[in-house]
Amino acid sequence: MAIAVEEADVASAPVRARSGGLWRYILVRLVLIIPTVFILVTTVFFLMRMTGDPITAALGGKLPPAQLAERIHEAGYDRPLIVQYLDYLSGVFRGDFGTTLTDNRPVSQILLQYGSATLELAFYALIVAFLLGIPFGLIAAYKRDRWQDALLRVGAILGYATPIFFIAILLKLVFAVQINILPVSGRASTRVELALQSLPHPTGIYLIDAFQLGSADAVLDVLWHAVLPGLALGILTAGIFLRLVRINVIGTLEAQYVTSARSRGVGERRLVTKHAYRPALIPVVTLMGLQIAALLSGAVLTETSFEWKGLGFMLADYLKARDFVAVQGIVIMIAVVVAVANFIVDVIAVTIDPRVRY
Repeated sequence: MAIAVEEADVASAPVRARSGGLWRYILVRLVLIIPTVFILVTTVFFLMRMTGDPITAALGGKLPPAQLAERIHEAGYDRPLIVQYLDYLSGVFRGDFGTTLTDNRPVSQILLQYGSATLELAFYALIVAFLLGIPFGLIAAYKRDRWQDALLRVGAILGYATPIFFIAILLKLVFAVQINILPVSGRASTRVELALQSLPHPTGIYLIDAFQLGSADAVLDVLWHAVLPGLALGILTAGIFLRLVRINVIGTLEAQYVTSARSRGVGERRLVTKHAYRPALIPVVTLMGLQIAALLSGAVLTETSFEWKGLGFMLADYLKARDFVAVQGIVIMIAVVVAVANFIVDVIAVTIDPRVRY
């Protein structure tokens, strides 16, 4: 009995060690978010100041020199740069990103109001990327070196190489002008937007709010408006997913256990869909962290093309107005979201992939 207990302890030791290593890895990755965000905030702050103070950038030439100097003094932009930086840094850690110069609104309010719209758009784009990229990647691997494979690879290259605004124009011309079955702009029709805004506790994510409203028509209206923006942004990532899945499925098909299954008479189609499918998804999950950054940067063009009022839409507006206080806050928030998303993806990847060392 004592020998059995000792053997059980020895067997469970690697499991405990692995579990402890996993939590240590997660803790280290979580702590590393802090210096990452600090570097991002610092870089954005000083890059914005390379053009001068924000008030001069936004209002220079629009106000008399005396009034401009007064506004600069009131905002504290005539203080030493290091003092401004420390003041801004303390505000960021309190959740205060300053006040916009053009419409005198707290930047934190803009982030909360429009950030949910960008998050919703990124969600739709990821769904499109998975629905297009993964199945077509499997087909390309199954039809390796045939015309179907060549056609899908060319389509993937066109997907991530074509500018988003050009894809948006094509989608509008086909589905909103020629066929006229999809709305060309906005997140919902005016009637549905007014109904959603009347909710006592709206989330800002229209799909969730439409379900709160309890109206099937509102849900369909929101989804109908999301089709073209989701396609325009999702096609970019779908092309990358397609090529990644194809390459990894082909590589997995050459593994020893797949070769053994093939020698037992297992069909090629079953090998692709059953044996090579899941291992090929691990790199896709790992890549998702990087694609979050691509989706958020692509959201600027997508939102402006479809008048989808999210952070990208507002960022473009504030850039035109040279409101660098608002631009600075939005860019920092996007960078923080990317850093957190990469942390989450890293944790998922290390959990599902036993080959990852930590």
